[in-house]
Amino acid sequence: MNISHIEHIGIAVKSIEEALPYYENVLGLKCYAVEEVKDQMVKTAFLKVGETKIELLEPTSEESPIAKFLENQGTGIHHIAFAVEDGVANALAECKSQKVRLIDFEPRKGAEGLNIAFLNPKSTQGVLTELCEQ
Repeated sequence: MNISHIEHIGIAVKSIEEALPYYENVLGLKCYAVEEVKDQMVKTAFLKVGETKIELLEPTSEESPIAKFLENQGTGIHHIAFAVEDGVANALAECKSQKVRLIDFEPRKGAEGLNIAFLNPKSTQGVLTELCEQ
């Protein structure tokens, strides 16, 4: 697998509207996009720090994985996403061959039009890991 960079760090929040003032007013970052990803039941807001993005994740349904995360863990870092140069499908095949447990067996569409897939944190040292490609 050829990872080129950290694509983004996902942070679960109860409300993007309530979270943005910290990121914008205190840290001086600027939100450049807000988007709803309906099939994941989440609203996202993106901010940039150098070449890395911060993705704020707000659930849009009580059934959302983010809602469940907030209920169990509270607000905070949800996942780290790596950009893969050889494609998400190839990265998933490589992970599977190395006995990494997969959440997604095929790439799917995520925020910002990226192809994405998640790896199970039980196989990734407890860190929910997302693989991304343009």
